[in-house]
Amino acid sequence: MSNKPQGFRSSIQTGNGKSIEIETGILAKQADGSVVVKCGDTMLLATVVSNKDAKDGVDFMPLTVDYQEKFAAVGRIPGSFFRREARPTEYEILICRIIDRALRPLFPNDYHADTQVMVTLMSSDKNFPPDCLVGLAASSALMMSDIPFEGPISEVRVAKIDGQLVLNPTLSELAKSTFDMIVSGTEKDINMVEGEFNEISEAEMLEAVKFGHDAIKLQCQAQWDLCNQKGGRKPARVYNHETNDEVLRKKVWELTYDKVYVVAKSGAPKTERSEKFKAIITEFIDGLTDEEKAAQSGLAKKYYHDVEKEAMRRMILDESIRLDGRKLDEVRPIWSEVGYLPAAHGSAVFTRGETQSVTSVTLGGKLDEQLLDAPMQAGYSRLMLHYNFPSFSTGEARPNRGTSRREIGHGNLALRGLKKSLPDIEDNPYVIRIVSDILESNGSSSMATVCAGSLALMDAGIKVKGGVSGVAMGLISDEKTGKYSILTDILGDEDHLGDMDFKVVGTAKGITACQMDIKINGLRWEMLEEALEQARKGRAHILGEMNKTLDTPNADYKPHTPRIERIIIDKDQIGAVIGPGGKVIQGIQKETGAVISITEVENTGIVEIMSNDGESMAAAIKIIRGIVAVPELGTIYEGKVRSIVEFGAFVEILPGKDGLLHISEISWDRINKMDGIFKEGDIIEVKLIEVDKKTGKLRLSRKALLPKPTQDQQKQQN
Repeated sequence: MSNKPQGFRSSIQTGNGKSIEIETGILAKQADGSVVVKCGDTMLLATVVSNKDAKDGVDFMPLTVDYQEKFAAVGRIPGSFFRREARPTEYEILICRIIDRALRPLFPNDYHADTQVMVTLMSSDKNFPPDCLVGLAASSALMMSDIPFEGPISEVRVAKIDGQLVLNPTLSELAKSTFDMIVSGTEKDINMVEGEFNEISEAEMLEAVKFGHDAIKLQCQAQWDLCNQKGGRKPARVYNHETNDEVLRKKVWELTYDKVYVVAKSGAPKTERSEKFKAIITEFIDGLTDEEKAAQSGLAKKYYHDVEKEAMRRMILDESIRLDGRKLDEVRPIWSEVGYLPAAHGSAVFTRGETQSVTSVTLGGKLDEQLLDAPMQAGYSRLMLHYNFPSFSTGEARPNRGTSRREIGHGNLALRGLKKSLPDIEDNPYVIRIVSDILESNGSSSMATVCAGSLALMDAGIKVKGGVSGVAMGLISDEKTGKYSILTDILGDEDHLGDMDFKVVGTAKGITACQMDIKINGLRWEMLEEALEQARKGRAHILGEMNKTLDTPNADYKPHTPRIERIIIDKDQIGAVIGPGGKVIQGIQKETGAVISITEVENTGIVEIMSNDGESMAAAIKIIRGIVAVPELGTIYEGKVRSIVEFGAFVEILPGKDGLLHISEISWDRINKMDGIFKEGDIIEVKLIEVDKKTGKLRLSRKALLPKPTQDQQKQQN
């Protein structure tokens, strides 16, 4: 008799032929909550553990989300030196962020215990992307626990294929889609959206979000069904992670609120405003006794943060005034410049208010492609975008500790927004690396990256389909009154103290990417619709400012940009170009200085030649064309004498193709010996007079190119 526990299960019929099952009580039972989510051959294990107590002095939610894909899930062995899973790939980090951003707003503000959510891909159908199930898995694990969580939530992928909205498509289906969007939310509201699009309209995006939310409602209900099978959801654990002093809270508000409101309304620059805010709380703490300072300073600063938040929000809601004095729908002043870095293949500076990006574009060949080695991502990428956010950009001093998850996420958003504007590979043979260095930051640095990246691509001469701009939208709302304000081009403080960060990227034709995070439990559809329309106007304004700097790609690449030429050859000629052990292709590269790569595509080979020097490029092309050329009967060739024998000489008329120049075909005169006629390395003109049908051997003639002597001349010679 088996001792395997029975467990509990809940299933979801998605309506597109895919069934999702949530299972609990079988695996990882020592975690606070654990589930297995299955869809076909795909299996995700999600666990959650939260400490019973919070660490001293912590006043935030220390949530850690990890996502890992096991290579065994797709029947592969890792390609790394150690042959085991190592640090998270960028793709895994992006999935972590998708989960984190959906879950984080739904924990109580006063819950500060270390909490870890882990989602592991245990098995996978190679044609089904598992990231559309990670939110469902993480939320289900939390629902099985006693951790205070205001869920459930779920996440789904929405695509549009042949004009129809499709839920959680396969990879082969997704390849035909006009957009790829992940939508997350609760039963009532949307709280996260991220995706890339083929220049769609705001109305089309809104329709897709609503479609996704209908599916989310069903998946949330399935989580409640699973709880009910176990006798209902566990009561939330009792905790006390905060010590509050209501008398002090009231005192802080009474003595600082009016002062903070005046500073907030002053329209001062970021640094000046921050110093004035800091001076207010410093003055308050200085007014405390030494005993009060020791006991109350930390709490006073916490309550003061709440004062800053409320003052800014009331100013915006009641007077429609923002921290820097702008109107709600006004974009900060913009200046931009291209060609700023003289040695780069393309570059641009984009500055909007106190946010600045210097972005470079580097163009390379096939050998510069990025290798992707992950369970669900294997192959090569021809487009890279790297976003760097050094501490000096915000006037801070902190050590560099490698690329952060935030930098990876911001770079990915900018990449998704820009790549839809790039030409097809036939019109752009280059591998492209875009690097954005943020030199100043006060909100929306990822959108500055988009704008600078678009200008830098045009400066590099890449024939983009159009300019791309991006804008970050914010929201300030009052749940009690229902009043709200949508903000265009938000500042850092408006992001930090506001309710929404909604980044929208697009061209003049439509949206190409978006990323929305909601920090409140409740976003009405009219808010989203208004934010999209306001973002459209903001993007159009920013693009208009960019067009004043550069509105079309440069006609040619920079003089120092390497040129790439392609030669299409037959599949059976690839071996001849490469040579045994790569001897031929390496020899061409050494002789000419060009960089050569070959890709096999169906029944053809694509030879890519890259060089900074025109003569080097021409020489490499000539050699390769010679290798793949078929000798034609009657054609005259300029050949090199390779070797001399008693009965003639062997002459190379094309790379790797020698023919016999018989002693009788050298001259009309009779030649008895080859002594002194030629030496190896001589360049001579010959004519191909015969190709042996069986052996393919070539017979050459030199005398056929010489005038035939008259009978009198022949008599004189005799």
